[in-house]
Amino acid sequence: MRLSVQTDYALRTLMFLAAKDGHHSIAEIARQYGISKNHLMKVAQRLAAEGFIESVRGRSGGLKLARPADTLNVGTVVRTMEDTGTFVECFDPATNQCVVTPACGLRHALHGAVEAFFQYLDGFTVSDLVNDLDSFALRLES
Repeated sequence: MRLSVQTDYALRTLMFLAAKDGHHSIAEIARQYGISKNHLMKVAQRLAAEGFIESVRGRSGGLKLARPADTLNVGTVVRTMEDTGTFVECFDPATNQCVVTPACGLRHALHGAVEAFFQYLDGFTVSDLVNDLDSFALRLES
């Protein structure tokens, strides 16, 4: 299993904003991580639409967390950003064409694995991801 680039960038953005107070531009975050500004813009729009961050336009604007980092659940963020409903074809009854679905145990096994993955992530907040805040912030500045 591999998380999408959108989810990766979303988590990195939330971690950055958790480590640094105030408003920060998309360009600043993209530069710090060495990632695409255009791609990060799309991710930031989604994070704002989902209520994870606030986006303020203008001279003193930028991005900031919409609520404290210790209330932002990592499992919730990943669920929001990822489409796990179609992890494999048989997860979606509307498009499933697999002829062995009625007799196959794969769907059940994979569903359990995906749920275990999310349950584990539910045990973490964005704050936990930057638990050594000083060290994390220093790495961003270097």
